[in-house]
Amino acid sequence: MQAEVLEKYRKAGQILAEVLREARSRVEVGASLLELANFVEDLIRSKGAAPAFPCNISLDRNAAHYTPGPKDESCFGESMVKLDVGVHLDGYVADSAITIDLSGHPDLTEASKAALEVALELVAPGVSTAKIGAAIEETIEGYGYRPVSNLTGHGLSRYVAHGDPVIPNKAVEKGVILRVGDVIAIEPFATNGSGRISEAPINEIYGFSAPRPVRLPQARALMKQIQELYKTLPFARRWLVGKRTDFALMQLLKSGVVHRYPVLWEVEGALVSQAEHTVVIVEDGCEVTTRL
Repeated sequence: MQAEVLEKYRKAGQILAEVLREARSRVEVGASLLELANFVEDLIRSKGAAPAFPCNISLDRNAAHYTPGPKDESCFGESMVKLDVGVHLDGYVADSAITIDLSGHPDLTEASKAALEVALELVAPGVSTAKIGAAIEETIEGYGYRPVSNLTGHGLSRYVAHGDPVIPNKAVEKGVILRVGDVIAIEPFATNGSGRISEAPINEIYGFSAPRPVRLPQARALMKQIQELYKTLPFARRWLVGKRTDFALMQLLKSGVVHRYPVLWEVEGALVSQAEHTVVIVEDGCEVTTRL
C-alpha cells in the first residue's frame, strides 16, 4: 500500500472516531433521529471528508441499514441504539459502529464490544478469517448470547464500503488468509434472539448498480447526480436534490440503475448490539484506524 493511501485511510478513521465521540453524547431519550443523522453527516463534511454511506441509526431488533427519511419524526426511546458511520477521503473508507444502550441490557452491548476486542488481538498477516469468526462466536456465547450468523464484517477498498474478504461472526470451515495491505472492517453483532436477520419492508438507502438508458429527463439527471456524487458508495433518499426525485428514483430502481439496501432485522424481534472498527493489516499485526 502506498504511503499516501495509508495516510488517507488513517485520516478518514480519525475523523470518524472524532465524529462518533461527538455523536454518542447526543443519543438520549427524546432526541430526534433525523437531527442526529444530519448532525453526523454535516460534521463529517465540516472536517473535509464525506460520508461513505448514510448514518445508520438502527434501534432494538433492527441490526443495520436504518437511516431516517427526509420527514422522519421519530425520537429515541428506551432502545438499544446502533450507530454505524462511514467516512471517506478521496474514496478511502473508514467504517465504525458503537452501541448505546438505553434499554437496560448492558451485558448485550458488552458482548459485541468484547468480541471485537478479542478479534482485533488476532488480526495479523497469515491469520485465517475462520479463526477470527470462531473467536467472535466463542466470546459472545460466553456472555450467554448468540452472534448474528448471517451478518459479517467485510473488506474495504476505494469507493467500496462492503467488499471481500468476508469476516464471519461465527465458526466456519474455511476462511480467507489475511495479507499485508488488506483493509477490513470487523463488526460483531450479538443478540438475545435466534441469531439470524432477514430483510425488513423498510428502505431509505440505495446504491448505484450500472448506467442504463432511461426515458424520463428527471431520472437521467438523477442518475448523473448519483454517479458524480456517490459513485459506488451507498446514498440516502434524503440526500437527493432536484424535482420529482422520489419518482425519478423509483424509475432508476425499476430500470436496474440503482439497488436497495433494506433494513435488516432480527427474525424473532429480539435485541441486537453491534461493535465495529476498521483495521489495516500491517507486517506485525494490524493498525486500527478508527480508534482515537
